[in-house]
Amino acid sequence: MVFSVLKPKNFRHYFIADIVSGFGVGMSTIGANWYLMDKTGSIGSIGFMLSLNVIAGFLISAFAGSFIDKWNRKTIILWANIVRAAALLLITAAFVWTGFRIEYLYAFAIVNGMGWALYMSASRSLVQEIVPEKDLIHGNSLIEISLQVGMFMAGALSGVLYKYVGFEVILLLNALAFIISSLFLRRIQYAPLPLEQETDSFYQTFKDGIRYLIERPYIFLLGVVSIVPLVSTMVYNVVLPGYVSTAVQGDSVVFGLADMSYGIGGLLSGFIAAPLAKRISRHGTILLFFLVSVLNLLAIAVNSTILILYLGSVLVGLTNSSLRILVTTSLMESVSKSYMGRATSVWMAISLLLQTVSATGLGIVIDRYSPGVGFMCMSGLMLIGLIVYYVLSSKAAHKQSVTVKGGQHL
Repeated sequence: MVFSVLKPKNFRHYFIADIVSGFGVGMSTIGANWYLMDKTGSIGSIGFMLSLNVIAGFLISAFAGSFIDKWNRKTIILWANIVRAAALLLITAAFVWTGFRIEYLYAFAIVNGMGWALYMSASRSLVQEIVPEKDLIHGNSLIEISLQVGMFMAGALSGVLYKYVGFEVILLLNALAFIISSLFLRRIQYAPLPLEQETDSFYQTFKDGIRYLIERPYIFLLGVVSIVPLVSTMVYNVVLPGYVSTAVQGDSVVFGLADMSYGIGGLLSGFIAAPLAKRISRHGTILLFFLVSVLNLLAIAVNSTILILYLGSVLVGLTNSSLRILVTTSLMESVSKSYMGRATSVWMAISLLLQTVSATGLGIVIDRYSPGVGFMCMSGLMLIGLIVYYVLSSKAAHKQSVTVKGGQHL
């Protein structure tokens, strides 16, 4: 049962902390996207802001993995939360003092990108430490549930809060969410993993992490597959504001509800992915979700009704989140705990680089053509993920078959 992993107090505290921080990040990100579009009317500006977000994350990923594998992961997350809360309070004060300035939103994007990249690498490495290997798939299911519950609440409230109280209040609530999240994280008590190569330089530690992945191409490519849903989600965030405004003629409330629909799908994935993988097989379930995603995104691309947007967004959330659960579980079972931070940072860096290119490029394309083109690009991206995973798993199965037959001949 998926909720059995919540019995130990440590993971239960982590679960609540993840929900709260996810709520804060989701609400401010949704609010910032609509705020910028409301003030400028430019999807290109949103794309540039999101590009700053991912560039900042990409830059910090260059050393975050080595840092995470050399220090206590819980402490890293706590300090990251404190710094992010302080930065948001300063940005809020600037908005209140001077009114709208696009530079403040760009500063928000940089802080958000750096904090998110560091949090993703450190928190997933922490989960690998506090959850037994046999419970990893349930742990990852609950992590996705916690993320989507936070995003679900954020989507439901962000549009309404923006409409009636303004973006500044949303930023304040985000800062408060980081503080509350930290209070739960502080209650986690565990014996940290003995960290290897304590005296090595960060450069040497980073090199060791790169060599670890180079020597294991299957793990590296599987990690690349795992970032495809992340890139797709970033594209969704770029495309959605313009799509709501033009394709379905909606307002900020429709935008928030569409994002909430994505969260509903992500929430469902926490209950569906693991049982379906047990019934069909993890490999078959991953292929199935990739295929459903490709077809669903094509349908949204030609849609013009709000109801279809909501239903399609539920499926986007379900497929993307389920794929993250299943592929991340495979990675956690395969990657050494001592290298998890560095490996995750490498994949995050690749993901952020792809997001930077896609966010800026799609913003320009959508301004020139239509938001439906963005959903077509998302469909194409998921199709690439499907093909790469199928080829990768087929080669792995063939290699295993040859090894077994060779052993029988011996």
